[in-house]
Amino acid sequence: MKIKALKEKRNAKLAEMTAITDKAAEEVRAVTPEEDEKFRALEKEIDDLDKTINMIENQRAKLAIPDTKDNGDGTGTTEDEEIRAFASYIRWGNQSGTLQRAADVNMVNGGPEGTNGAIIPKTIADRIVKKIYDVSPILNAATRYTIKGQLDLPYYDESENSITVEYADEFTEATSSIGQFKKISLNGFLARALTKVSRSLMNSTDVDLVAFVVDDMGTKIARWLEKELVVGTSSKVSGLSTCTQTVTAAATTAITADELIDLQDSVIDYYQAGAMWIMSRATRTAIRKLKDGNDRYLLQDDVTAPFGKTLLGKPVYTSDNMPGLEAGKTAIYYGDFSGLAVKFAEQPTIQVLQELYAPQHAIGVLGFVEVDAKIQVEQAIAQLKMAAA
Repeated sequence: MKIKALKEKRNAKLAEMTAITDKAAEEVRAVTPEEDEKFRALEKEIDDLDKTINMIENQRAKLAIPDTKDNGDGTGTTEDEEIRAFASYIRWGNQSGTLQRAADVNMVNGGPEGTNGAIIPKTIADRIVKKIYDVSPILNAATRYTIKGQLDLPYYDESENSITVEYADEFTEATSSIGQFKKISLNGFLARALTKVSRSLMNSTDVDLVAFVVDDMGTKIARWLEKELVVGTSSKVSGLSTCTQTVTAAATTAITADELIDLQDSVIDYYQAGAMWIMSRATRTAIRKLKDGNDRYLLQDDVTAPFGKTLLGKPVYTSDNMPGLEAGKTAIYYGDFSGLAVKFAEQPTIQVLQELYAPQHAIGVLGFVEVDAKIQVEQAIAQLKMAAA
């Protein structure tokens, strides 16, 4: 008997016990001898089921990988083949990083090769392995607002004019001067993700598939949000794509130590204390090979720094959403990312739709987020762009 069925049986027994006590309380009386006998019998059955369930779960925890058997002719068993097929899917299977998914892409039971019936074989139904992405802490570092409607953030711009102090002669007129007050307007752009989980698939495995899908969708939303922050989308969330402080590399696919120094010094000292680097792993690998004039590597191992790496004294974070060393692309951001304003009109939410897809014998999982993001302090953030091809 599957552990899921054992748990369902235990819950049924518990419901019977609750019914006995509820009936006595409703009728304002003590339980009868017959009810007491039945209650104690149900209690013993639940204790026995709990012991059995715990034994099975403990045994499964110890058996992290099923035994691989041989048919005697050098070929593996069906179990062995299923494990290899599952491992192959995990290594090479396609996982979209975008939030928007087609409505007809769902977790279904059975079907052609590549559907979920093929990737969750019964021999390893209690283990699902997810591909892990590097997600940088830009969202955590950004200044976040939760407010409905348009948000206007005023700022003082002295790029074209500012208050000036000058020597004066008596009886001469003074000329007024002042910077300009401007504003950044944050609206809200709605994004969503929807998938369906087959009830037949849920019944054929001990994995809590709905919990897995909810967790996976939450990760995908976070990854999508970060992509919009670092790359942006035209006429939607602009994020860091409007960065005005730019250092352009001399080459299309390589960077130099001098360019990194220029990039760091683009950010004024006031914002250096909380500054960090954001780049892809490929870019970090290229930088790890750079040396200074004393033949010392620029990127240092530092056990006290977040993620254990520092570049010119500042922590280095990697993100799969950042482009690599590609012509015309922004390869690195540097600065204090509290200078990025992120407004949520609606915090990311995930709903499990039990009834809507009941006629389809499925459960829906729906995620929504309404967000906008723009740079609010231009002096705090700079970017390194590769030369155009």
